[in-house]
Amino acid sequence: MTTDPPDTAPISPSKEHVECKELDVDVEFGGIEARNKLERRLLLKLDLHMSMLILIYILNFVRLTADLHLEGPQFATLLSILYVGYVMMQVPSNMFLNYIGKPSLYLPACMLIWGVISALTGITTNFVGALLTRFFLGFVEAAFFPGAVFLISKWYKRTEIGFRLAILYCGNMISNAFGALIASGILANMDGIRAQAAWRWLFYIEGSLTVTVAIMAVFVLPDFPTTTKWLTDDERRLALKRMEEDAGVGDQLETENGGFGYGFYLAISDWKVWWITILLIAQVVALSFTVYFPTLTATLGYNPTASLLLAAPPWIYAVIFTFVWARHSDKTQERFFHMSISNLIGIIGSLISICTMNTAARYFSLFLMAQSNSAIVLMTTWESNTFARPPSKRAVCISLINALQQLGNIAGSYVWPANWGPTYRYSYTIVIAGNVTAITMTWILRQHLKTLNKKLEKEEQGQGIKEKGFRYVL
Repeated sequence: MTTDPPDTAPISPSKEHVECKELDVDVEFGGIEARNKLERRLLLKLDLHMSMLILIYILNFVRLTADLHLEGPQFATLLSILYVGYVMMQVPSNMFLNYIGKPSLYLPACMLIWGVISALTGITTNFVGALLTRFFLGFVEAAFFPGAVFLISKWYKRTEIGFRLAILYCGNMISNAFGALIASGILANMDGIRAQAAWRWLFYIEGSLTVTVAIMAVFVLPDFPTTTKWLTDDERRLALKRMEEDAGVGDQLETENGGFGYGFYLAISDWKVWWITILLIAQVVALSFTVYFPTLTATLGYNPTASLLLAAPPWIYAVIFTFVWARHSDKTQERFFHMSISNLIGIIGSLISICTMNTAARYFSLFLMAQSNSAIVLMTTWESNTFARPPSKRAVCISLINALQQLGNIAGSYVWPANWGPTYRYSYTIVIAGNVTAITMTWILRQHLKTLNKKLEKEEQGQGIKEKGFRYVL
């Protein structure tokens, strides 16, 4: 295995740099106590503005229902076709976002377009029409998630980012918990209104909500530290300094290293990008049950309304678990064991479902499986920590990995065919295989990053540097 190219390796601080940095901390912001107060104010302001991303993520998932009268593999095809455009557009989208530096305009613009396309799904009259709207929806939705992760990584330090990404992911889990329930209410009560079928109203309402939130987001979302207008001068300088201290080198090296074209070269030439991509494809396949969760609760033998109600508690538990687990991972600055424990709990849940059809046991297994979503939250955090600088490389890495991991979603759409039910033993076996693969590959990644940390430590000792510089999170 090769180590990072010299251009991408974090820079260890010199003695002079360390002395200057300590002086800056004491003087530039009025002393340590004044800096801490300013930093708390900055983080509170950021968290309030970033909270808009949660609402956007909830609306990022347009639901398909049985009321579309789909047959055979058509439901799985409609699920998977979304990811074609999703895969194709993420890298160019994030490169463009990094170039223009205006996520407060770019992300809401894309959101507005997918809201319109979502509403247009309600006027489709056949499978082909639904297929086309889902295909084009993937192109514009591709901008949001990698863009959101990149935006968060531009503001928060390694000790802060896991919890923030967990909050973002919990938007998806909240959507899983209550989205099916809300859809059920619309389908049950709006059929025939204005001579429109209920499922059409579902898309009209979701599309209209998305457009409304997109307009609001323009005025709420932050841009990057250098382009956000609502920061004071002290807050801007502190925001930039925080990230410089966290990664060991400032964002100013962006232009020195040739811009985002060079960042693309650095990303595709780094073997860790491809390793993490394969790892996450396995992880996404292991989480393929997420889309089919109402189907799994239906195997418990209750009526449709009760089945939808039963889908909510496991996701509420998953939200709480992910909050706590990601916060603990940030506090301890440890990723591998936190990820692996989450995956192991998911494996236990799958094994229970394979071994029994007992209603209570299978329902309990859904709680164990739902919490395994925290593993992908932690891997996304670890990914951002691993590709710290330059920003153009980080932008490409986040989008490229997230794009290619959607291959797991495409494959996962076909992991739960109806003829494997109600036991779905083969499906659960595939889920277990995905979890085992993810655990194995994360352990190998950890060992490699551990080796790189020893190399950085040796370089610092050779240069006589006493202060500990950048280290990869393990």
